[in-house]
Amino acid sequence: MGESGTVRSGNLNLQEVTKQVEAALCDLLQCANLKPGQILVVGGSTSEVLGRPIGSATSLEVAHAILDGILPQVKERRIFLAVQCCEHLNRALVVEEECAARYGLEIVSVYPYTKGGGGLAAAAMQRLENPVVVESIKADAGMDIGDVFIGMHIKSVGVVVRSRVKSIGFAHLSMIRTRPKLIGGARARYSKEECE
Repeated sequence: MGESGTVRSGNLNLQEVTKQVEAALCDLLQCANLKPGQILVVGGSTSEVLGRPIGSATSLEVAHAILDGILPQVKERRIFLAVQCCEHLNRALVVEEECAARYGLEIVSVYPYTKGGGGLAAAAMQRLENPVVVESIKADAGMDIGDVFIGMHIKSVGVVVRSRVKSIGFAHLSMIRTRPKLIGGARARYSKEECE
């Protein structure tokens, strides 16, 4: 921590972290075209954002900077946010109670904190209106900050989304959207136009 209480690692600036997240999420949402009520899963390592190994320097300040870049866009589009916990909580997710009710998700009894759940999940518990924890979800799009592997919570079929933003702080960024599966055999067609 710096003298003013700000987190410092190299040239990390928390306002810049928020701007990076905002820009990346804007790219993802533009590509994914999520509709109100759909789900965005976000997993992230605040340690990796700081340039440290995963789990070694958890920071609520960094987590809040990340959420500052996510929450306004999620609320504006009326989509649900699911924040992945760390592997110590089996990668459970913090969601709004309304999301759990709408999708019939079973709520579990656990309270994520920095050393059990991770900084991002702990911050989500503070910032969401009515946060609950669920064990699993099938999201429509996702943002992975620091290679924490959110794939277990993404619907089939996942499609990689490239962004002008390649990292959040020092953490590698990858993003994904989904599309419906293409099914069928030799007679299958995939658009109305193909059937005419």
